[in-house]
Amino acid sequence: DGVARLMGLETVKDSGAQSGRAILHFRASMDMCHSGGIVQGGFVTGWLDMAMAHVVLAKTNYEQNLLSLEIKVSFLASAGPGLIIAEAWIERMGRSTGFLEARLTNEAGDVLAKASSTVKLVPMKRD
Repeated sequence: DGVARLMGLETVKDSGAQSGRAILHFRASMDMCHSGGIVQGGFVTGWLDMAMAHVVLAKTNYEQNLLSLEIKVSFLASAGPGLIIAEAWIERMGRSTGFLEARLTNEAGDVLAKASSTVKLVPMKRD
């Protein structure tokens, strides 16, 4: 998928379908950085958002799509080039609204960012 490739998605370690926790590995490159090796915050937000979307899609067996209503990101440490791990889970999900959370770590296990999101659930459109 084009967006995943642009975001540096390397692998989906766990979709979250069974575990309830999606784990995605991204590869941050210098092309994603500013100021001498600090990843631009939009990528950080995108990684968290992609992981949160992934767990909802997997848990609903791709029957529900999601539209972000709100996303809050707390940046705790700067991300640099290398392996970035996003882990996301569903805090609560109803029929039309979901509350999601995620965290981002580097390979050493340092927490780089945390996020929470409120999403609207909509039926997946089929071609």
